[in-house]
Formats: sequence, structure tokens, C-alpha cells
Amino acid sequence: MDAIANLTAVKAMPRPSAGRPTREQARQRQAELLAVALDTFLEFGYDQATMEQIATAIGMSKRTVYAHYADKEALFRAAVLRAIEHYRVPREAMEALVTDDLAETLRGIGRLRITNASDATSIKLQRLLAAQAHRFPELFNASFERGVGPTIAFLRDLFARHEARGEVSVPEPERAATAFLSVVVGGAARIIVAGAPLSSDEIEARIEYGVDLFLNGIRKR
Repeated sequence: MDAIANLTAVKAMPRPSAGRPTREQARQRQAELLAVALDTFLEFGYDQATMEQIATAIGMSKRTVYAHYADKEALFRAAVLRAIEHYRVPREAMEALVTDDLAETLRGIGRLRITNASDATSIKLQRLLAAQAHRFPELFNASFERGVGPTIAFLRDLFARHEARGEVSVPEPERAATAFLSVVVGGAARIIVAGAPLSSDEIEARIEYGVDLFLNGIRKR
């Protein structure tokens, strides 16, 4: 996803001039620190990354880094949470795909989610979260609640609109939304994250099959 890929762009921002930084300069510097920290954790993993590496990469003293974050664990949490927010698919992007044809809308959502999961930085982030789930279970949960939660909420509302038209029957919309993501997105995303890229034709075939299978389960009979 472009938002994830652009996380490191903040490193190109001009450095604060001498003297006390403005609030905006301080905010930019904080964003730069978290972007550099994320890059370091993604490249070396949590265990091998060090605060010294991060401080050197950003051009800060370790004392300054520690003034912001008490230890590597705190910095890791902040960097990953920020990345999760960028990894989240905005509701506006999903609303832009809505048509009167529910199948077409769902195919669009499937493509958007798989494209998001296929981004190189997103793949690294998902692998890092999985590897550190035992140590940071709250971050693994946050990746679902903040990263996937908005999509589930959108799908829940989408199903409600089509149910009101009498087209589908979705008595448990949240379960239905989760099932949709599992059927249409989950399999392809897991394969891609595991390191086996899928062709665009294969992705499209999986989306088409998954959407048809899902709709056959919720259509009014």
C-alpha cells in the first residue's frame, strides 16, 4: 500500500535548524524517528535491532532517543502502531468502490485488501508481527482491530444496505464480514506473505470464486 511505502519518506524532510525546534519541526522529527525505527526493525528483526543502530541512522544521540522512548520495547510498540495506522485501508477508499452491484463492490474490496497485503513493506510488517506475537500480543491484536476492523465495519454497513433492499439475508453481519475476508482475501494474503507471489490472473480467479461462493451463502432464497 502506498501509505506504508511512504512511511520512510519522512527521512527526506529537512532537519530542524539550530535553536529550539518549532512544534511542527518536533512533530516531523518524531515521525522521522518512528519511520527509521520501523525500517530498522523490519530489516534486522526485533532481537537484532538496537537503539544505537536507530540513533545512528536518524542522526540522533542515544540520549535523545531514550528521552522519547524509555527502551527498545517502547520504541518498537510506537513504530509498529504507527505503521498499523498507515496499513489500514481508509473507509473512503472502500466507499469509492461501492456500486449498486454487490458482487462488483465485493470484488473491488477483495482486490483492494489483497493489494494492501501484497505491498513489500506490509509483508515485512505482517511477518514481524507474527514473529513477535508471543512477546507483543497486544500489537498482533491491534493489527486486526485497527487494520482489519474498519473493513469489517464497512462490510457490516454494506450488507445492511443490501439486506434492506431484500437482496441478501445477513442475520450476523459481523460474522459475515469476517467470513468474507477469510474466504476472499485470507488465503491469497497468506500465500503472498509466505513468499509465494500470485499472478494477477490467479488473484482475480480467487476473488471471483470467493465472491460467488460467499454470495451464494447470503442471497435471499
